[in-house]
Amino acid sequence: MLEVSAIKKRYGTKTVVDTVSFTVGTSECLGVIGPNGAGKTTLFNMLDGTARMDGGRILLDGQDISDAPQHARARQGLGRAYQVPRTFVGLSVYENVLAGVTHGPGLRGAAAAARTMEILETVGLDAKAALIAGGLPLMDRKRLELAKAMSVGTKVILLDEIAGGLTEGEVHALIEIVARLKQDHTILWIEHIAHALMAVADRIMVLHFGEKLIEGPPAEVMDSAIVHEIYLGIAVDDTADT
Repeated sequence: MLEVSAIKKRYGTKTVVDTVSFTVGTSECLGVIGPNGAGKTTLFNMLDGTARMDGGRILLDGQDISDAPQHARARQGLGRAYQVPRTFVGLSVYENVLAGVTHGPGLRGAAAAARTMEILETVGLDAKAALIAGGLPLMDRKRLELAKAMSVGTKVILLDEIAGGLTEGEVHALIEIVARLKQDHTILWIEHIAHALMAVADRIMVLHFGEKLIEGPPAEVMDSAIVHEIYLGIAVDDTADT
């Protein structure tokens, strides 16, 4: 579904993402981890068209979107949910999602209403459709952020530290929602809450100083010497005797 080949980004003389490649299929979740400054957000910015690439190629469902503007990528099926929800605070929950449903898939009337309620039910907000978005508690604003990301006919969802600021119980609820979304979406998830990724991701990719260091099954990656070195300061050679 999403194929990324050797993409790179420079700001002046500094390379912040350096020839990163990966592929993620439908009903698959790729977790992305790395310390601050690793290039994770820049990677997502290149994927959704916020930032222009300085090299490489992005294929979405077989279509080359490398030079497509952000709005075109959204219409082709790429959505993004942010750590700090970007909702229309003065509109209702229903209206927030309806805006995407009419703008993306171009649905109208009863079809748009039905799709909007279907999305709200998926994220657990169908009973709160009439509430004003600005008055929602944080967890419900996160739910709405996910709903908005889905609303434009999304095939690929970029989750940008969506669990940030939630309680442990809320994180578990979020995990359940993302697991449901994964059934018929491609998901890339940047997250610092490791157990959330471990619960949903099929693979985890580690970025460090803009480079892809390792990619593989979650348990294998999280137990790897290189991850221990990055996060715990344990030298790779030192792990051989442990």
